[in-house]
Amino acid sequence: QVQLVESGGGLVQPGGSLRLSCAASERIIGIYVMGWYRQAPGMQRELVAIITSGGSTNYADSVKGRFTISRDNAKNTVYLQMNSLEPKDTAVYYCNRRVGVNDSWGQGTQVTVSS
Repeated sequence: QVQLVESGGGLVQPGGSLRLSCAASERIIGIYVMGWYRQAPGMQRELVAIITSGGSTNYADSVKGRFTISRDNAKNTVYLQMNSLEPKDTAVYYCNRRVGVNDSWGQGTQVTVSS
Protein backbone atom coordinates (compact mmCIF):
# COMPACT_ATOMS: atom_id res chain seq x y z
CA GLN A 1 0.00 0.00 0.00
CA VAL A 2 0.99 3.59 -0.57
CA GLN A 3 1.72 5.73 2.49
CA LEU A 4 -0.28 8.96 2.79
CA VAL A 5 0.60 11.84 5.10
CA GLU A 6 -1.82 14.72 5.67
CA SER A 7 -0.91 18.18 6.86
CA GLY A 8 -2.36 21.68 7.04
CA GLY A 9 -5.07 21.31 9.65
CA GLY A 10 -5.55 23.72 12.49
CA LEU A 11 -7.84 26.21 14.20
CA VAL A 12 -9.55 28.82 12.06
CA GLN A 13 -12.36 31.33 12.59
CA PRO A 14 -15.63 31.07 10.67
CA GLY A 15 -15.20 32.48 7.19
CA GLY A 16 -11.51 31.65 7.14
CA SER A 17 -9.52 29.34 4.89
CA LEU A 18 -7.22 26.35 5.19
CA ARG A 19 -5.32 24.29 2.66
CA LEU A 20 -4.82 20.61 3.39
CA SER A 21 -2.09 18.56 1.74
CA CYS A 22 -1.77 14.81 1.29
CA ALA A 23 1.65 13.57 0.26
CA ALA A 24 1.94 10.07 -1.19
CA SER A 25 5.03 7.94 -0.79
CA GLU A 26 5.09 6.90 -4.42
CA ARG A 27 3.55 7.56 -7.78
CA ILE A 28 0.64 5.30 -8.64
CA ILE A 29 0.55 3.90 -12.15
CA GLY A 30 -2.78 3.54 -13.90
CA ILE A 31 -6.31 4.39 -12.86
CA TYR A 32 -6.93 5.65 -9.34
CA VAL A 33 -9.30 7.75 -7.28
CA MET A 34 -8.17 10.00 -4.46
CA GLY A 35 -10.54 11.53 -1.98
CA TRP A 36 -10.87 13.61 1.13
CA TYR A 37 -13.14 12.35 3.88
CA ARG A 38 -14.03 13.83 7.23
CA GLN A 39 -15.40 12.56 10.50
CA ALA A 40 -16.84 14.72 13.27
CA PRO A 41 -17.20 13.44 16.85
CA GLY A 42 -20.10 11.02 17.13
CA MET A 43 -20.71 11.11 13.38
CA GLN A 44 -20.04 8.72 10.51
CA ARG A 45 -17.21 9.36 8.13
CA GLU A 46 -18.39 11.25 5.07
CA LEU A 47 -16.96 11.85 1.64
CA VAL A 48 -15.96 15.45 1.00
CA ALA A 49 -14.37 15.44 -2.45
CA ILE A 50 -12.75 13.10 -4.96
CA ILE A 51 -10.42 13.47 -7.91
CA THR A 52 -9.71 10.76 -10.47
CA SER A 53 -6.51 9.95 -12.30
CA GLY A 54 -8.10 11.64 -15.30
CA GLY A 55 -8.68 14.84 -13.36
CA SER A 56 -12.45 14.65 -12.86
CA THR A 57 -13.74 15.97 -9.55
CA ASN A 58 -16.87 15.63 -7.45
CA TYR A 59 -17.93 17.27 -4.20
CA ALA A 60 -20.38 16.73 -1.42
CA ASP A 61 -23.29 19.15 -1.63
CA SER A 62 -22.31 20.63 1.72
CA VAL A 63 -18.96 21.90 0.39
CA LYS A 64 -19.73 22.76 -3.23
CA GLY A 65 -18.59 26.25 -4.08
CA ARG A 66 -16.36 26.45 -1.01
CA PHE A 67 -13.85 23.58 -1.31
CA THR A 68 -11.56 22.68 -4.20
CA ILE A 69 -9.65 19.42 -4.62
CA SER A 70 -6.55 19.44 -6.81
CA ARG A 71 -3.31 17.57 -7.34
CA ASP A 72 0.31 18.01 -8.31
CA ASN A 73 1.42 14.81 -9.98
CA ALA A 74 5.08 15.80 -9.96
CA LYS A 75 4.95 16.07 -6.16
CA ASN A 76 2.66 13.06 -5.62
CA THR A 77 0.42 15.37 -3.63
CA VAL A 78 -3.30 16.09 -3.50
CA TYR A 79 -4.72 19.25 -1.94
CA LEU A 80 -7.99 20.42 -0.45
CA GLN A 81 -8.46 24.18 -0.48
CA MET A 82 -11.17 25.07 2.02
CA ASN A 83 -12.70 28.55 1.91
CA SER A 84 -15.59 30.16 3.76
CA LEU A 85 -15.22 27.63 6.54
CA GLU A 86 -18.13 27.04 8.88
CA PRO A 87 -18.29 25.48 12.36
CA LYS A 88 -19.98 22.42 10.83
CA ASP A 89 -16.79 21.78 8.86
CA THR A 90 -15.04 20.89 12.12
CA ALA A 91 -13.79 17.31 11.82
CA VAL A 92 -10.78 15.10 11.34
CA TYR A 93 -9.99 15.09 7.64
CA TYR A 94 -8.58 11.95 6.03
CA CYS A 95 -6.90 11.41 2.68
CA ASN A 96 -7.75 8.23 0.76
CA ARG A 97 -6.39 6.60 -2.36
CA ARG A 98 -8.05 3.65 -4.10
CA VAL A 99 -6.31 1.63 -6.78
CA GLY A 100 -8.43 -1.28 -7.94
CA VAL A 101 -9.67 -2.89 -4.73
CA ASN A 102 -6.85 -1.53 -2.58
CA ASP A 103 -7.43 1.39 -0.19
CA SER A 104 -4.80 3.50 1.53
CA TRP A 105 -5.58 6.02 4.28
CA GLY A 106 -3.70 8.82 5.91
CA GLN A 107 -3.56 9.37 9.65
CA GLY A 108 -5.93 12.34 9.59
CA THR A 109 -5.54 16.02 10.36
CA GLN A 110 -7.78 18.01 12.70
CA VAL A 111 -9.69 21.01 11.38
CA THR A 112 -11.48 23.15 13.95
CA VAL A 113 -13.65 26.09 12.91
CA SER A 114 -14.59 28.17 15.92
CA SER A 115 -14.73 31.69 17.28
